[in-house]
Amino acid sequence: MKPRTRTIEICANSPQSCLEAEQGGAKRVELCAGIPEGGTTPSIGMIKTAQQLVSSLAIHVIIRPRGGDFLYTDVEIEEMLVDIKVCKELGVQGVVFGCLTAGGEIDTELNRKLIEASRPMSVTFHRAFDVCRHPRIALETLVELKVDRVLTSGQQTTAEKGIPLLKELVKQADNRIIIMPGCGIRPENIQRIAEETGAKEFHTSARRTRKSKMRYQNTKAPMGSTSASSEFETVETYAKIVAACVQE
Repeated sequence: MKPRTRTIEICANSPQSCLEAEQGGAKRVELCAGIPEGGTTPSIGMIKTAQQLVSSLAIHVIIRPRGGDFLYTDVEIEEMLVDIKVCKELGVQGVVFGCLTAGGEIDTELNRKLIEASRPMSVTFHRAFDVCRHPRIALETLVELKVDRVLTSGQQTTAEKGIPLLKELVKQADNRIIIMPGCGIRPENIQRIAEETGAKEFHTSARRTRKSKMRYQNTKAPMGSTSASSEFETVETYAKIVAACVQE
């Protein structure tokens, strides 16, 4: 049997999703709250519970104080630094963040400050990369900053649509930084994306919808003004989907 070379990172929205990710054979999770907003910093309780549940899984925590753009205020930056400090104290393996300037460039000085605060944890630059102005220039900046990996869909709505740029970025990276395709990766398309881009690490949620066990359900009063789903449905990572992505 040939050695497995594909690394799967799961976008985990709960400790239960972390457990499913580990059972399915993933190597790492990006632990997030606020999935409808694209992921926000999880609570200390979520992080600690995830750590207690899994043993072989690396936990990387997203450092993102809110949804929306990636241009942060001084107050938000201070919040991010505190969250990074907490992650380091808790002993998580990595953090995930990304900051841009108003002009859509990589904010070199701010990212350097966050990176320095994060070490020796691993650092991933998240999909802020997908809304930066010049991706090839941005990649060189991240290499200079010694970021470990970049999570990107190739600046498209899905990684599958972003294959052309992803292929170019993998070639440009030349093993100096990891290009990790993410967004819309599923068992049915991961092999194609791997073959056409040359990427070795992949980011996926591998989720399914779990129905509520509540017998009484009042669906006339949603809890959020922009609620993306019913209060009586939960989306969580599913080990069988993870396993299908891991297989080569």
